[in-house]
Amino acid sequence: MNANFVFVLETDKRPLSPCPPARARELLRDGKAAVFRRYPFTIILKRTVPDADPEPCQIKLDPGSKTTGMALVQGEKVIWGGEIAHRGGLIKKQLDRRRASRRLRRSRLRYRAPRFLNRTRAKGWLPPSLQHRVKTTLTWVRRLIRFAPVGELTQELVKFDMQAMQNPEISGVEYQQGELLGFTVKEYLLDKWGRTCAYCGVEHIPLEVEHLHPKSKGGSDRVSNLTLACVKCNRKKGNRPVEDFLAKKPDLLKRLQAKAKAPLKDAAAVNATRWELYRSLEATGLPVTVGTGAQTKFNRKQLGWKKAHWLDAAAVGAVGALTLATEQPLRVTCKGQGGRQKAVLDRNGYPKQHRSLKPIRGWRSGDIASCEGQVGRISPRTTGSFELRPCDGGKPFSRPERTFRSVHRNDGYAYVKMNER
Repeated sequence: MNANFVFVLETDKRPLSPCPPARARELLRDGKAAVFRRYPFTIILKRTVPDADPEPCQIKLDPGSKTTGMALVQGEKVIWGGEIAHRGGLIKKQLDRRRASRRLRRSRLRYRAPRFLNRTRAKGWLPPSLQHRVKTTLTWVRRLIRFAPVGELTQELVKFDMQAMQNPEISGVEYQQGELLGFTVKEYLLDKWGRTCAYCGVEHIPLEVEHLHPKSKGGSDRVSNLTLACVKCNRKKGNRPVEDFLAKKPDLLKRLQAKAKAPLKDAAAVNATRWELYRSLEATGLPVTVGTGAQTKFNRKQLGWKKAHWLDAAAVGAVGALTLATEQPLRVTCKGQGGRQKAVLDRNGYPKQHRSLKPIRGWRSGDIASCEGQVGRISPRTTGSFELRPCDGGKPFSRPERTFRSVHRNDGYAYVKMNER
């Protein structure tokens, strides 16, 4: 399986054209280069390259609520791919827990006067969980700009809207019942239900929009009443309510009903952050082009690629005869830099222990280290016995501090290649 291309820097840290992994191993073996960074893997040459004129690359982005796809295209080749798993849900959960603890603590301080109407929000303010998605994506864009000769940025920005193109004055019922009636809904359902049949779980076949409560018995066309089903299951269900159809499968019925009533928060998160991300990309000074979701799907099907976030990113915008020079993208999971809260609270909001915010024997929580052939994130302890959580999802284990070898200092992310999951 082809791995990502390796980023190459000149002695003055000027980015050169990325090279294949075999060429990078050759340069390292001959002593002509040294490892500059592990993730993403970057080497730095020990000699200058006269008259180097690298071919410019293009960074392509497919922003998502939970995962953002990234691809680096040079010429007609996709030479690097990555997927960033955001932690917006965890940020919201931690902020809710902090707010509850503060409210409980302040309620005990009877002498403190209540404060209100003392907080203002700037224009364009975004919640921290949404701002995190924008800043994380921008961080990786700037990181790739430092390591590769990037000349253009491309972002999937909006959905395809033929009605607004044909008639800019369209509105009301005429807009709701135009040529694209049902198109956007089905695209959302495909993402929501994982492109599988909700009843039998079959995938990679044509799916139909199915009403959980049939319209012939008063069902509506709301998204919460819609799902996807294969032709066989759709005909077998007929016009029966889902409760009757799945009467002998109560567990499946419970999961299906819970998922159907899930809010549209993922779609709302993308809509709320897409323009902020676009403005942030423009601030880099590089030309920014945009594409539509329908165009991305069309390009991916024309190229014969499977459904993946990083492949969607490579298919954003106008593409020609693109070829995949890599099939092993890097998966990046946002972990954070560690909190500033020194006290660990119990469920009642009382501190139960205190943790050190300083490095322990030169190690910080989240540093990537290797031990006994395993690579993972480390949790240092004052006792000298450190815990390692393997990146491939293996069982954590503890060993003495002297047995660990540093691989990559904590930068707020965990890394794993796709074939290692």
